[in-house]
Amino acid sequence: MNKIAILTDSSCDIPQALADKYGIDIMSFHILLDGVDYLERVSCTNEEFYGLMRQAKGVPSTAAITPIQFCQKYCEYVDAGYTDVVHITINRSGSSTYDNAVMAQGMLREERPEHKMKIHLLDSHTYSMVFGWYVCELARKLRNGAELRHVIGEFNDKMSRMEIILGPYSLRQMKKSGRISAAAAFAGELLGLRPIITLIDGKTVVENKVRGDDKVIPAIIELGKKRTAGLDDFEYMVAHTGIKQGEELRRACKKAFGQEPVVVFELGGVVSANTGPDTVAIAYTGRRR
Repeated sequence: MNKIAILTDSSCDIPQALADKYGIDIMSFHILLDGVDYLERVSCTNEEFYGLMRQAKGVPSTAAITPIQFCQKYCEYVDAGYTDVVHITINRSGSSTYDNAVMAQGMLREERPEHKMKIHLLDSHTYSMVFGWYVCELARKLRNGAELRHVIGEFNDKMSRMEIILGPYSLRQMKKSGRISAAAAFAGELLGLRPIITLIDGKTVVENKVRGDDKVIPAIIELGKKRTAGLDDFEYMVAHTGIKQGEELRRACKKAFGQEPVVVFELGGVVSANTGPDTVAIAYTGRRR
């Protein structure tokens, strides 16, 4: 009988209660801010990290989990008798995490040359609970006896459809992370412009610019309705960084889409390090790409 481990990284933003419920292992990223090294999910809460970013002189940088760390985790699974590991990573095009996991598989063959464990390495193509929610679904289905190949196929299909629309109220981090240009960030702060951004398959596109904070949520809703028009199996999520606009976005989405989001969640340290501490977003199932 197969013994299956499910592994992901802290960019998934899965609440610990859900991770414990479904037996999901989460490895943490390091985040450096003003010379202090923070371990996501360990050193501080999301709310504390948002506060640190707002008060910081600089902006945070993140460090990918190393091949050695992944290899050590894989060795633990081999020694514990696991037959399979489903390893889901943060978007490959935005981090070296996936490639480091590939390197770790080669290292594992040297550390445990006789091992028979199969590693199913999956690129989420996205961030946060946008994939974390479906990692939980994958784990739940496996626990209920679903076939491994089937649930992996379902997960990959879902990830091929997920899209994010992001509305940052501050552009400092977006400029530093390269999500928008320095010139656009300068103009935005000067003129009070707020970009409406899509994140699809790890690619960032500024779809619109609105003047003033009060225009952000209506613009997100408008673009979301446009991109999901005619979809029968539409579902969505709401994300925020602990700001009041998160609840405003949830209410506006419920009115616009006629249904509650499947989940409302906070963006964790790694994701908010790139979006900034004052951000709202929706994620939804779009069309297959």
